Amino acid sequence: MFFLYQILISILLIFSPLIISFRVLKKKEDKKRFKEKFCFPSKKRVGGNLIWFHGSSVGELLSILPLVYELEKNQSIKQILITSSTLSSAEIFKKFKFKKTVHQFFPIDSILYSYKFLKYWKPTIAIFVESEIWPSIFKALAKKNIPLLLLNARITKKTFDKWNYMKSFSNSIFKNISKAYPQNNETLNYLKKLNVSKIKIMGNLKFISNNQDKLIKPDKALLKNLKNRRVWCASSTHLGEEIVCSKVHLNLKKKYKNLLTIIIPRHTHRVNKIVRDINDLKLNIVLHSSNPKKLENTDIYLVDTYGETKKFYDSSDVVFMGKSLIGKGGQNPLEPARHGAAVLHGPNIDNFSDIYKLLNKLKITHKVNGATSLTKLVNKLIIKPNNKKNYLKIKKIGKKILKETKDEINNLLNNEIKKT
Repeated sequence: MFFLYQILISILLIFSPLIISFRVLKKKEDKKRFKEKFCFPSKKRVGGNLIWFHGSSVGELLSILPLVYELEKNQSIKQILITSSTLSSAEIFKKFKFKKTVHQFFPIDSILYSYKFLKYWKPTIAIFVESEIWPSIFKALAKKNIPLLLLNARITKKTFDKWNYMKSFSNSIFKNISKAYPQNNETLNYLKKLNVSKIKIMGNLKFISNNQDKLIKPDKALLKNLKNRRVWCASSTHLGEEIVCSKVHLNLKKKYKNLLTIIIPRHTHRVNKIVRDINDLKLNIVLHSSNPKKLENTDIYLVDTYGETKKFYDSSDVVFMGKSLIGKGGQNPLEPARHGAAVLHGPNIDNFSDIYKLLNKLKITHKVNGATSLTKLVNKLIIKPNNKKNYLKIKKIGKKILKETKDEINNLLNNEIKKT
């Protein structure tokens, strides 16, 4: 099966110039840095111990940043490498200041590229985040005797069923994981069935507050615009949910003349269609990228950029999380919860059921079934102050997880240093 996988990767490589060219035109690839995916690094490897983190995109990157800042304090670590696969994650990385951390794009998962990548970077420990399972690099790490950690591991039933269908292949991949740290009990059970030998639960990294957000300068003009508005936010929305939220705005606009609905779609490539759909409802819509000076007559403020959700969570006491009314699995509610917002969601939250269960106990989350119930809850919560004590509990959990994770990695690093 691994041989077949390599054939498929080789076919991909044959067509990669066309694929990359198309993605560059679509502004989904960096026209200069795409070479990193073919193992042409743009950063230098410094001497000494290197910790390598890999996460697919923005969410994974943001979840590890507090940990990365803590690990930078360890004098035994001379360099930290973060890899990701998307252009949006690379853009987000630029907004943060690091002393010894660099970013590169993750190489195509061919066995030859994997060995070439490891030969150049020589990581002391490799840490893959959430659902990132790559056969070639996993095999190469095992051959090089480099410890491989699966941090904040997340495996859904759908993903498990796929791996379980190819049992011998999956066993050959998952056996290379030195230690896994699942973010929930569901993943814990799946990892056991996939024959991961060492597993430890420390909690979900997304409970951790990112104190480095203060390094991003606040948008004073935006804050001034939002100051005198009654604001609620719909985040990580999927196809169809923007219309539901716009209808909620129509319902509440009669009562709150200064109402502003902020919509942050999960995928910005849908922005043009969203604009057309909202225009059909005769609502005034403004794009965040247009840098508006005034929002006096704006109904819907559409965020068509990545990595700026914090700005809007800070300005909104009510946040609806998408992919839960229309779609499957839901989106992670921890970020808006950390910022003190009441979190609304639809019935489809299977991917984050453990987190929602906890937040529900703290009376932070509220379930809706459509435009009518969403209207009622926004109306109720937009004028009711939150119970801040419950949000402090989230921060306390996050601090504990951060300390335990940092100590775990430092201990593993010390063990590796002793071997050399």
